Amino acid sequence: MLYAIVDIETTGSYALGNGITEIAIAIHDGREVLHFYETLMNPGRHIPLFIQSLTGITNEMVAGAPSFAEVAGQVHELLVDKVFVAHNVNFDYSFVKHHLGVAGFEWQAKKLCTLRLARKIIPGLQRYGLGNLCHQIGINHQNHHRAGGDAMATAELFSMLVEKDDMDVIGAMLKGRSKEQYLPPHLPVEMVDSLPGCPGVYYFYNAMGKVIYVGKANNIFKRVKTHFSNNKAGKQKQDFLREIYKISYRECATELMAHILESSEIRRLWPVYNRSQRGYLAKFGLFVYEDRNGYKRLAIEKHRQSFNPVYTFNTIVEGHARLRELIGEFGLCPRLCNLATAHDCTATIALGECSGNCLDSFEGYNERVGNALSWLEKHLPTFAYVDRGMNDNEQSCILVHKGNFYGMGYIEDDKALKSLNLLQQHLERMQDNDFIRNLIYKHASNYPERCYHLE
Repeated sequence: MLYAIVDIETTGSYALGNGITEIAIAIHDGREVLHFYETLMNPGRHIPLFIQSLTGITNEMVAGAPSFAEVAGQVHELLVDKVFVAHNVNFDYSFVKHHLGVAGFEWQAKKLCTLRLARKIIPGLQRYGLGNLCHQIGINHQNHHRAGGDAMATAELFSMLVEKDDMDVIGAMLKGRSKEQYLPPHLPVEMVDSLPGCPGVYYFYNAMGKVIYVGKANNIFKRVKTHFSNNKAGKQKQDFLREIYKISYRECATELMAHILESSEIRRLWPVYNRSQRGYLAKFGLFVYEDRNGYKRLAIEKHRQSFNPVYTFNTIVEGHARLRELIGEFGLCPRLCNLATAHDCTATIALGECSGNCLDSFEGYNERVGNALSWLEKHLPTFAYVDRGMNDNEQSCILVHKGNFYGMGYIEDDKALKSLNLLQQHLERMQDNDFIRNLIYKHASNYPERCYHLE
């Protein structure tokens, strides 16, 4: 079996928007290097100053160098039918595969990551970056951050790893599609293997211990693996994988509970890589306020975090429909509900569009507004959505109180459903939002037999 030990220098951290400035390929038989290839490349774009400082490769140095397309055939010939080896293999592999594809070559290969191999075959070292690793185990690593120097150091490291591989770690990684080859470089495989196959929420952490992504799953183990099942060349995917150092999780009894917990945690933690729900907040609310003449007024306005609405709506149309319902039912004034622009109601009273109750004293009108709000609160549903628990001795419970999501948890029997106060003691209080509320209402509509309506 032959191995192609590869190192590249690039203009950036992801293949889709960056070029290769240098490539080195050492053909290795498992004991020694048989052939070595190295060339500078013109990336077809400016090399950022900080990368010029890091690698020493300048725009002037690559101005007369061949483009990747010009040497793609030679690179492909060197790589074909060989195991692709690199330190943090997915980075180099993603660049080479992408640029070979652009040049018209379909190619894929088995991969070995010397970073992951070193962690298993030479455990207990402080750091496993190539430079630090070579220093700790006595490899003379010359010409740092140049493709040739790094490739030859990786080749020497690989020879040492093959010699020390008493447990056939390399063979195990090459057998089938070893998941180790597809994991983020800093994520221990044991952390993935320990994930449960049940519903729940999982958290990805960066090197500083900060949560960078929250996800939900019906099967945590399977869902987490899908994040690493492809090696897309885009910036977002590559940055995401590079930042993952740790995973934790919280089990849930049902997928609905996992969905609710995910939404709640995204709003609590605001992870940098969560985008799908970050903007999903209630856009409008029903607000009540008192004007300078003492009249209580209702209005549908954009939802502001600093004010508490009586109820929230996804659209202004939905809010206006509810408000017109209250106007008709309780004889409220459209003008005092901000649904009419006239300064007085003389014309609208004549047309029958206003009840004229706004001409009464503000005390009488305010009583009508109070009755409308009481009616609305009374008719907003209070119910518990009950489903299976984590085991046979309990049930999961999600509570909606006066139309708003209250929280969720687990109860041992139906006794807790006899009293709202008792039930609330069993549940974890959580923040309400329209996304969660709509999820619950949808499930309640689909499974009405799981709903217990409470006084």
